Amino acid sequence: MSSLPRIAVIGGGASAVCLLDALVQERDLRPGVITVFEPSRHLWRGRPYQPDLEVVRVNATPDDMSVRAGDNQHLAEWLTTRQLFVGGAAAYTDPLSGSHFVPRAVYGDYLEQSARAALMTLLQRDWRVELVRQRAEYATPAANGGLKLHTARGDVHEVDYAVLSVGAGRPADHYSLAGQEGYLMEPYPVGRTLSAVDPEADVAVIGSGLTAVDVVLALNATGHQGKIRLFSRRGVLPGVRQKQIHHRLRYFTPAHFRGVAARGETRTLQDLVTLMSAELAAAGESIEAVRAEIDSLRTEDPIVRLRRQLGEVDSPSIGLRILQQAVPDAGPDVWPLLTEQDKNALLQRYDRALMSLCCPMPPGNAAVLLSLVESGQVELVNGLEGVESVPGGGFHIGTARGDHRSAVVINATNARMRKVNELAAPLVNSLVAAGLAEPHPRGGVHVERATSRLTVGSTPNPRLYALGDPAAGSLFFTFGVQSLVDRAVDIVRAIREDSAVLTTGHDVLQSA
Repeated sequence: MSSLPRIAVIGGGASAVCLLDALVQERDLRPGVITVFEPSRHLWRGRPYQPDLEVVRVNATPDDMSVRAGDNQHLAEWLTTRQLFVGGAAAYTDPLSGSHFVPRAVYGDYLEQSARAALMTLLQRDWRVELVRQRAEYATPAANGGLKLHTARGDVHEVDYAVLSVGAGRPADHYSLAGQEGYLMEPYPVGRTLSAVDPEADVAVIGSGLTAVDVVLALNATGHQGKIRLFSRRGVLPGVRQKQIHHRLRYFTPAHFRGVAARGETRTLQDLVTLMSAELAAAGESIEAVRAEIDSLRTEDPIVRLRRQLGEVDSPSIGLRILQQAVPDAGPDVWPLLTEQDKNALLQRYDRALMSLCCPMPPGNAAVLLSLVESGQVELVNGLEGVESVPGGGFHIGTARGDHRSAVVINATNARMRKVNELAAPLVNSLVAAGLAEPHPRGGVHVERATSRLTVGSTPNPRLYALGDPAAGSLFFTFGVQSLVDRAVDIVRAIREDSAVLTTGHDVLQSA
């Protein structure tokens, strides 16, 4: 290892911004070299936060979207400062809940400025900063235990530590429609991609999650008059976020589960239910009400459920809010404590429900969606079986309830359904081939929970880390901003500790 730590950040989206800010907050790490690899023209914004229509919003309030660990007001204060110059904050207020949900593009501005501020601070502390506007195509081991990163142009960057922070990438083309006229495989940014859609055309949207809702809202905002159908296998819509409350978790906490891990203990699904019951009971709530809400995805018509949840935005019951706080906060710490059998059972039975409830849409968005359904312009169709192009133009969509025709198909499936970002696959494959990474059957690579280090045969590598989507198979709920922030802090701490050991050894050798 060189006398100064050389850290590579592979990917320049939201997770990279969280990592840079965590580096700034770590004052005990000796200044070194930070190299960010990102070929996209939308540096720091990633796929979801490009310049776009204002109607497309993030689905969480500012205190859950801060990139600064321990400071949930960081984004709110940035918005206040921004309002002094450009105004607009009042327009972000949800009409039903009173909470703020900023446009995705504005959040992208925040990410950009946070990254620049972090890099400027690092420069002032004698770090060397390099932005490589190329993709790290493949990696080979370096003699000192680090890594050589090779770009498409043939450049080689030798580093001591590397953090895989690539995003999910584009949604997969499940029905092999790429290149067909009228097929939009990537909906973002919707302001650009949807501008080519005939306002009178019948539109088929593949998916019914948050991206599909963004597509509907964008079409509506641009005056689309044609029919819009959301096709999916199960017809599960995102839940509706209730009015914000502040609750302090007492039992179902990351600290509790980290203590369990430190003692070498495990937990079962029933243990989690028991602990959640205690958490709810302490707040005067019942586990039965939460269980009924989870079961409603299988038993209740999705539009009836949408209408009911809209009517419960101001509900005095906080059981669902506790679940929505506990799962993202503690999910990454809970997951490694379960057996593979329990993990598979949880994913099979509850993954859709938990994602719907714990990644809910703003009430204002839900109200617009419901109004379009009630007007007859938007329809939700479940039982999707297949989509194929039709000779002469258009598409045939087959469902368990009948067939449909559409002139336009928009792919709004979850990009995280793809095992590995297709653009990052060569790099990941090279790490696997070199024995530096082990692919996880649920996606991404195996990582150690406490440090996010890549593992091979359960042995962690102190030089390689995964943040966000590359760790999705090993951890649960890796994509929320607060999860990214927490994992970024873990990674920086682990690099600091390893660097201190290696630097001490280097200094001893130099003085010998």
